[in-house]
Amino acid sequence: AHPFFFSGFVEQPAVVAAALLALARISRTRFYVPPNTLAAVLRAADPVVTSTPEGLRFEAFSVCCGVYARLDVDASALDADHVASGVTNVDVNPPLRQALAGLRPAEPLHLNVGQDELRVTTLDGEVVEEKVALPRRWLKGFAETQVLCAGMTARYDLDAVGARGFIQGLPKSSPTRAVMWATRAVRGLRLASRPAAGAVCVAGPERLRVLEPLLRFATGLRGFGPDADPSSAPVASAWVLALPGARFTVALSPEKSRGFSGEGAVLHALAGAEVAEDADLVSALLAFEPRIDVAVLAGRAALPEPRVRAALDLLASSGQVGFDLAQGAYFHRPLPMQADALASLHPRLAQAHGLVAAGGVHATSDGRVEVRSGTPTYTVTLGADPDEDRCTCPWYAKYRGGRGPCKHVLAARIATHSTGEEGTTP
Repeated sequence: AHPFFFSGFVEQPAVVAAALLALARISRTRFYVPPNTLAAVLRAADPVVTSTPEGLRFEAFSVCCGVYARLDVDASALDADHVASGVTNVDVNPPLRQALAGLRPAEPLHLNVGQDELRVTTLDGEVVEEKVALPRRWLKGFAETQVLCAGMTARYDLDAVGARGFIQGLPKSSPTRAVMWATRAVRGLRLASRPAAGAVCVAGPERLRVLEPLLRFATGLRGFGPDADPSSAPVASAWVLALPGARFTVALSPEKSRGFSGEGAVLHALAGAEVAEDADLVSALLAFEPRIDVAVLAGRAALPEPRVRAALDLLASSGQVGFDLAQGAYFHRPLPMQADALASLHPRLAQAHGLVAAGGVHATSDGRVEVRSGTPTYTVTLGADPDEDRCTCPWYAKYRGGRGPCKHVLAARIATHSTGEEGTTP
């Protein structure tokens, strides 16, 4: 009945225009170029746009997939003529960037967001951007980022002055392997070369300077990260810049040379049997909730809350939900893709299923699992938690689980789920 699922004006046009330009700039940037490789020439940047009763959400990745960015515009900062739930992904081409960059102070900005297009109107005219296919690497990147963000905790909360001092004090370049850690200082934050308890990893710190054009509007900055101690390896982090009526989130991969699409954080979820059935049930109960209440959802699904959380992790891995750090909750955002498309993008998972199908997985008398992979046989010890799994293969020896489980651990988990056996504590 209505050609768009959102139609209306934004209350803070200068803020939204600047944030959309920052998002488009990130999606056109390659922060890391592999040696002896020419950067691909991009025709356009392709943010995903979601509309819900709580507002509009725009998401994008950098070309190298190592930086994730999201703009959330609150419903209170929108003067909407029509609001419905929906999701699409469109180009941001030069005409739209020029229109946003040329927006004059106090000039109105009108948005129409539909299934097939984004229509932006200023006093200078109207620009229409059409729907495009999602880049392949983005599908995996969306999954990895949401799962990693769900495991982060707020570590630092800076006011506007502290935010400007921290961001503007970051280096403008760094070596490929440069990994710094944000730690508390007398005033605000400082960068340290070594991790400490409560520190937030800032790998390739110049990547966080993408927030600099928005600092003139900023009211605060929050840093998020997983638990850290002096022995911590590089990990992902996320930073949420508070804006009038909006938030701009930037997540950084553990290293500049590592894109989110290769982290492997979702593989354990994809390997489960029970969790897959739970995810199907939970998915059927979702209806574009901008904020998913796990307790309420558990009651509707008649499942324990831990199983619902595991199902949400799996749905995040298939692009059906995202995670909002500011709210500490998942949100429903079904990407325009096949629900089972993501599993085919993970060669380790496909290889693990192949090992099980070939009969190469056998439990031993001491509770471990032997996995035959070609000629060699590796020993897997399954922990009570997937993070405690161990393997004798070279992959585990090199990464220690830092890039997700190896195919042998996945095969052992798949075989264990299929027989109903419990893992043993190492």
